[in-house]
Amino acid sequence: MISPDTMLFLEERLSQVFERTIQIAGARPVSGGSINVAFLLHTSTGEFFFLKVNDPELYPGLFGKERLGLMSIPVRTPNVLVEEISGLHQLLVMEWIPSGSRTERFWENFGQALAGMHQITGPGFGLNYDNYMGSLPQINEWRETWVDFFREQRLERQAKLATDTGLLPKRWLKNLEGLYYELPSIFPEEKPSLVHGDLWSGNFICDQQEMPVLIDPAIYYGHRSVDLAMTTLFGRFHPRFYEAYHAHFRLPENYEQQWEIANLYPLLIHLNLFGGSYLESVTETLKQF
Repeated sequence: MISPDTMLFLEERLSQVFERTIQIAGARPVSGGSINVAFLLHTSTGEFFFLKVNDPELYPGLFGKERLGLMSIPVRTPNVLVEEISGLHQLLVMEWIPSGSRTERFWENFGQALAGMHQITGPGFGLNYDNYMGSLPQINEWRETWVDFFREQRLERQAKLATDTGLLPKRWLKNLEGLYYELPSIFPEEKPSLVHGDLWSGNFICDQQEMPVLIDPAIYYGHRSVDLAMTTLFGRFHPRFYEAYHAHFRLPENYEQQWEIANLYPLLIHLNLFGGSYLESVTETLKQF
């Protein structure tokens, strides 16, 4: 549970934000991702806020980088109200967004919004700061091409971690080398897109106006296939999502192949975080090369 000192600290900071007295009446544990402790805060006047708590020594700058990511996304995101370190905890307080119904209209709105976001481009592939993908550091050093960035900053780093820990047998590195040779033909040159970076089904909300709200970003300027691929990783989104996206930002003919290869990165992440149950998914893709 939240300590009395932390509760008083949050009341003080929220009172400063809203320029009126905020009294927290209670805190209920809720889901906040695999590495955070999270609470739904309710106040004496019936307001609600979402609180994440984590260890600043284990994950330095985690919430500061999450705040920067949320602020960079043109699609609606929760407003960040407090992002500070108090004692042994880093704290992130955001507005609480009630969920609405995921109608076909919502999925159309979502597809159109993501297509618009992906048309925001940058000076290259990467970002001017590193962030996190789950609990793993995500390195975003700039590269001029997607092929170089994807190979060096995504696949090679995660494959090395997996082989160093024995999770990925070293014989599969030959298949990775074969994949690297094919990457230019799989991903023809395309401008960098602003991507969410971790767009699985748990990282968005449908608000009560049937509009998408994005949460838990791992942003950078990358290839738009990384977001679209992740929407298929644990079961595809509604067909209207893809139809609306395609209508506003045409998909390439080989988009299915691009998505399969792009998903190697989150699969390697999952292999490194959660162990051997993800090895078969990684090796099934690598067998092609």
